[in-house]
Amino acid sequence: KVPRILLLGAPYVEPSKVKKKSSNENKQATLAPSEQTSTVKRLFGFEKEDISWHRLVCLLNRPTDPASLGIFRFLFGMLMALDITQERGLSHLDYKYLDGAPVCRFPLFNFLKPLPMDWMFFVYFVMFLGAVGIMLGCFYRLACLMFISTYWYVFFLDKTTWNNHSYLYGLIGFQLTLMDANRYWSLDGLRNPRKRNAHVPLWNYTMLRTQIFIVYFIAGVKKLDADWVEGYSMKYLAHHWLFEPFKLILPVEFINLMVVHGGGLILDLTAGYLLFFDATRPVAFFFVSYFHCMNSQLFSIGMFSYTMLATSPLFCYPDWPRCFFGRFPEFLQPILPFISPPPIPSSSCVYPNPPSGFKHKFRAIFTILYIMEQFFLPYSHFITQGYNNWTNGLYGYSWDMMVHSRSHQHVKITYTDGVTGDVGYLNPGVFTQSRRWKDHGDMLKQYATCLSENLPRFNISDPEIYFDIWVSINDRFQQRIFDPRVDIVKADWSPFQTNSWLMPLLVDLSPWRTKFEAIEGTLDNQTEVVFIADFPGLYLENYVSEDLGNTSVQVLVGQVNVEMMDEKKNYSLQPGEKMQIPAGAYHKVYTVSEGPSCYMYIYVNTTEAELQKNFTKLSELQEKVRNGTETEPLPPELQPLITGLDDQDSDNSVIDPVVRLFLKRQERMQEVKKRREASLIERFQRFASKKYYSIRRGFLMTAIALRNLAVGLPPLEQLTREVAYANMKEPETETSQDEHLKDEVGHGEL
Repeated sequence: KVPRILLLGAPYVEPSKVKKKSSNENKQATLAPSEQTSTVKRLFGFEKEDISWHRLVCLLNRPTDPASLGIFRFLFGMLMALDITQERGLSHLDYKYLDGAPVCRFPLFNFLKPLPMDWMFFVYFVMFLGAVGIMLGCFYRLACLMFISTYWYVFFLDKTTWNNHSYLYGLIGFQLTLMDANRYWSLDGLRNPRKRNAHVPLWNYTMLRTQIFIVYFIAGVKKLDADWVEGYSMKYLAHHWLFEPFKLILPVEFINLMVVHGGGLILDLTAGYLLFFDATRPVAFFFVSYFHCMNSQLFSIGMFSYTMLATSPLFCYPDWPRCFFGRFPEFLQPILPFISPPPIPSSSCVYPNPPSGFKHKFRAIFTILYIMEQFFLPYSHFITQGYNNWTNGLYGYSWDMMVHSRSHQHVKITYTDGVTGDVGYLNPGVFTQSRRWKDHGDMLKQYATCLSENLPRFNISDPEIYFDIWVSINDRFQQRIFDPRVDIVKADWSPFQTNSWLMPLLVDLSPWRTKFEAIEGTLDNQTEVVFIADFPGLYLENYVSEDLGNTSVQVLVGQVNVEMMDEKKNYSLQPGEKMQIPAGAYHKVYTVSEGPSCYMYIYVNTTEAELQKNFTKLSELQEKVRNGTETEPLPPELQPLITGLDDQDSDNSVIDPVVRLFLKRQERMQEVKKRREASLIERFQRFASKKYYSIRRGFLMTAIALRNLAVGLPPLEQLTREVAYANMKEPETETSQDEHLKDEVGHGEL
């Protein structure tokens, strides 16, 4: 039997006109397939001659089975309906868009504003109806327009939620709007026999397959970066429990370098190719599925992993659902996608007669231009230069997934009253619900403008706003990302010009990362270190907490002057020199060398260390009491070591505060252990319960908002009761419980 090949460019032949082969002809075809088709056609499904314009138009509009596209449409619509209630934020929409709240927002275009809160619920309701309509194939074109119009509005409204997969959802929604994805397993097909089981043109599959290929391949090309190849981008992932099986045979360093970074690079570069060819598709299915299942546990990325899993079958033969569902028992056939009859002709496709028309040529041109544009956009950052803040420009369309990890050591916002000259400081993040503004110059400009509009309400006139933000990208030195001497309110910013107040990334100091590991290896478990790099002419103002009783600063490169502000003394330090920094006092570290200075803070949290000693003693005492080796009676303040904490205990009781803290910590650890050791059924119940109450709140709040728009606001007492009912949760999913279990979650934000 001849293996099936993906004939992308095979001419259409009506089933009734197919001539049956004799056994000899079948044998010849089996023995000499190369005589039937060329190598190019066997690999790619078309001949080299098909590259001519007329034949290319016919190829892209070739009639194709709609089954696979219909199944993907259903899965995508279902996943988007779930995504709207979760990652899109329907369940907590009222917190984000509360009317009258002084919140700084970050739209793509400054003229974009959120609607009143009840109308935002209506926008999400329309988006949800559109997603359900896509899933069911009901009023399909209208449903697609409802989904993408509201989706892109919400997307452009808030840059702080941008990521690659949110951008991908919008692209797929746009593509489906142009396609005939309601020709199979759809309500539209039941209403209109002309649409039911009708052919779809090949470009429907070509566009989706190429889009997914771009997601994988460009993500792989972006990983051909020194930081990724050397294992610095996602260094912390190797410690996740998912990699425990690898730790049986490999050290953590090899898991980080070979499995996390090496494996991720190879998979992204090859996945698109492996999915395309018949011989490698089963292997690709295994590794791609394993990869996305792991990602669903490693990162808080909503429906992305499941959406990518749903795209994999698009690379199979378009009629795979007929073969797959044909294996089910006959009594299930009425509720499953139909497996027969064969697809019927459609005006969207090109058949031998009549020839291609204008609409077919236009669709072929659009497909080619769209694919070219998608290959171009990830490398278009020479145009949008204002967004290039240590990243590859507008993060939403770059496909640079997981290439950069950041940590922030120090964020200071200083304001100066433009009239009185008074200087003050703001709590980082005031008037905003996001922390992403710290890394992007365009958002920093929007944030500064918003602060300048809100501060006059607090008797601060014509304020000047200065930001001192220290960032480490991919385990480098902590360094400034923006010039702290520039008033961002009056600073110029343009998407088409280089950001003049962006400080350059000190890439020349990247080799120091190997030395960081050596230095950290010489420290004990209670000693911490922070590596700092600063520019000439600037200084770091720092405060050493009283908890840090053993802090020193040591110079690695350059020259610094340390000013002790209370003592009003200056100390000059050369490379290799160090000095103690007293706790509970401010100091400034000036860079006085011609080039950047590098130094490190080494400190011990003496309060935490003492607390750990006390915890160890209490644990030993508790164990002695339990096994009967402690004969002396415990004083009243230590009695809870035996009896435990009473619900009525207060902070003013006789219980020792350290004992109370010790027992609460024990409770948290026991709860974490209980959850980690829970059975699969218990884990599923916990997961389902959490999702149920989240989705429940989203729909109840939407119903309240739609009622308000239809008949007006009810009395305040009634509205309060309705919101309280929507907020109902199970006791174990309360916020306090979630706070206790942060250690179990891992890294939720990159």
